[in-house]
Amino acid sequence: MKTIALIRHAKSSWKEATLPDLDRPLNRRGRVDAPVMGRRLQEQPISLKQVFSSPAVRATETAEWLMPNLGLGAGNLGVVPALYTFNYEDILAWLRSLDTAADKFAVICHNPAMTDLVNFLTLSQIEKIPTCGVVLMHLHINNWNDLGAGMAGLVYFDFPKSVTGKTISLGAD
Repeated sequence: MKTIALIRHAKSSWKEATLPDLDRPLNRRGRVDAPVMGRRLQEQPISLKQVFSSPAVRATETAEWLMPNLGLGAGNLGVVPALYTFNYEDILAWLRSLDTAADKFAVICHNPAMTDLVNFLTLSQIEKIPTCGVVLMHLHINNWNDLGAGMAGLVYFDFPKSVTGKTISLGAD
């Protein structure tokens, strides 16, 4: 079994309207939310080994603010150009290309790809994963190239503005 955390990048800044999309940084709220969500994710019974991020500045900054609370350093961050996409099929293709040994990691990327991928893998009906939202899934596969619809169990879903301010546990898969 494999476990992945899909994380939508934290809130980004629109202060500089002429800045290319790839270069938009996090805003103040994003820099506050990312460490909080890292702490909440760390409370889950899983120890992530690696974080893969889109090359967008807002995604890599989310990783940098989140990772210390997961006990991970800069050496555990992989920036993957294929993750700068808004189409879940691109992320799915990247996941299918992973080595079988990859088993406990986080992916930081963008919507609507993120929400669509979670709904495809878990057959859920999540309307929209908010910024800095975290979805933890168990995948019932041995090889990534076997990954398909409904092969993941949704274990945990949380986001900075959750009603209780605590994790929302959806139970075991």
